[in-house]
Amino acid sequence: MSLASKGIKMAEVSKFKRLSNHVSIPSIGLGVYQVDNKTAERVVYQALKVGYRHFDSAQLYRNEAGVSNGIEKWLDDVPNSKRQDVFYTTKIADVSHGYEKTKKSLEKSLKTAAGLDYIDLVLVHSPQSNTEKRLSTWKALQEFVESGRVKSIGVSNYGVRHLKELLEWEGLKTRPVINQVEINPWLLRKDLVDFCHHNDIQVEAYSPLTRGRKLGDATVKRLAEKYKKDPGQILLRWSLQLQFIVIPKTVHQDRLISNFDVYDFEITDDDMALLTHPDDYGVIAGWDPVKYQG
Repeated sequence: MSLASKGIKMAEVSKFKRLSNHVSIPSIGLGVYQVDNKTAERVVYQALKVGYRHFDSAQLYRNEAGVSNGIEKWLDDVPNSKRQDVFYTTKIADVSHGYEKTKKSLEKSLKTAAGLDYIDLVLVHSPQSNTEKRLSTWKALQEFVESGRVKSIGVSNYGVRHLKELLEWEGLKTRPVINQVEINPWLLRKDLVDFCHHNDIQVEAYSPLTRGRKLGDATVKRLAEKYKKDPGQILLRWSLQLQFIVIPKTVHQDRLISNFDVYDFEITDDDMALLTHPDDYGVIAGWDPVKYQG
């Protein structure tokens, strides 16, 4: 059975995606969940030397300082490096939903990353509050975009219901450019992905490597041998060919290199179909706020 017969379309892979506000974002970023500040600074600096230009942090991760310090160190050390060549994301924690709380928390995030001058992308980390708080959070984020201190805003872990709530809000001035959700070959979220693409919202996949749990899958291993790549590279290439931005996480130099080395091969449609399991719902991250009903 082909991908097309499953109602799934592949896309041409490029190193950048164009957001609806015409900002370019690297199609591969580095995630830093559960990475302490000291390690984050080291890994981000190493990743920049490898070629990464996209980093995904969050208030909840408590490592914004490490990530921004790593970027600043690279900018200081490398001749001709430019701030605009690096894409830095953070996220508003659930406990900071609401107009005043969002402003206060984001001011703190901006102060932590003061050496970067601005934040490229701020996401609402999840919808887990209520309608009034979610929309007043967005009101605050729009003001930061208007000030120029934040370049783009989006959401994370939003389901279709949460996105409709935002898109239909009469106070909407700045549309969400990204929805970051957990996605892998065993967790396609097809209805959500289709809704995002129909509304010109890019989909960013976190935990694209299934936190290592599917690296030993027989099909993944067989395709790794066929394409002379490692299992992680197969999973990342799968995401890229299905139009997703990906943010794999690692703190190891060898994995930094291999995870970034996925632009020089293409998985065939038949092999993509073998990898793709549209009837599964393989949540691995331990939470699924996409289904939040509050």
